[in-house]
Amino acid sequence: MIYRVDAGFDAREINPFTGAPYDHTWAVFSLTDSTDYEAFSGGHPSTYSLKVSKNNPHWAMAVCDFAQYQQAMGKNVILSLAPADWEEANERYQNHSYRDRFLREYEPKVLVHSTTQANWQGIKRDGCLKSWRALKKERADWEREPIGGVLGDPPDFSDYIMFSDGNVSGEIVVLSKLRGKITMDQDMEYPTGARLYFDLERIAQDGLLTRDGAHLKVKDALTLAPYLLWAAQWDSVGLPSPRSTPKQFTQMANDAFNRLYGLNGKAVIG
Repeated sequence: MIYRVDAGFDAREINPFTGAPYDHTWAVFSLTDSTDYEAFSGGHPSTYSLKVSKNNPHWAMAVCDFAQYQQAMGKNVILSLAPADWEEANERYQNHSYRDRFLREYEPKVLVHSTTQANWQGIKRDGCLKSWRALKKERADWEREPIGGVLGDPPDFSDYIMFSDGNVSGEIVVLSKLRGKITMDQDMEYPTGARLYFDLERIAQDGLLTRDGAHLKVKDALTLAPYLLWAAQWDSVGLPSPRSTPKQFTQMANDAFNRLYGLNGKAVIG
C-alpha cells in the first residue's frame, strides 16, 4: 500500500500508520530541495529510505520506479512529497514501468560491474554473474553478509546484481570488500580485479532490467553471453602491475573501453 505524507516527513520517528517502530516491511521515499545530492539512500536502521532532490531532472521517474519496485517486493511505501509533486510525477511517468524493456533517453547504454580477481575467476567458470544470495546458497564459504548491508540496503537487494554507470563506486565496493569495512578513499592502493562492461540496452530488451528509483540492476543471475562487452583488467588497460587505486583503475579502464567502443571520438562511458 502507498501512503503519501507531506514533504519534510521524518522517518526516524515511530511509524505514524502503525504506532510501532518501523521494520523491513516499510520503505520511505522523500522528495527534497537539497543542493548537496541528487539521490541519497539508507540512513535508517530498520527501514530502507531514499531521498531524491528536485534538482535531479529525473526525480519524477525515480519516485514512481521506487513505488512500483517496493510494492512488487510486498512493501508498504511512504512517499514524502507535496500532492502537486505526486500528481506531476504520475503524469510524467504515464505508461512507464520499473521494468521497461527499453532504455529511457537519460539512461546509459553501458553499465559496469566491478569484482575482485578471485571472484572474476569464478564468474568466468560459471559463465555468468550471480547475486549475493544466489552465491550464498551455492557456497558454504561465501561472505557472512553483503557489503551493502553495512550501507543500509534492505535484504531484498541481495537478490540482485548491482551495477554502476562507470564511475568509481564499483571499485570502492571492491576496495571495501578487500579491507572488510567501508573504505571511501579513491586514492588508496589495492589489488585490482575486473571491471565488466555490459550492454544495458540488450539487457533491457530481454526483460532483465529492474529499476528501484536509485539503481539499475538484474535479479538472480546474468549470463556473460551475449551481454558482456568487455572485461577490463590491469594489463589490458595499460597498468604496469595489478596494484593501482580505485580512481586510476576506473579512469584507465573507461578510457580503454571508449577507445574500443567509442564512435567518432565520442565517449560511451565515464
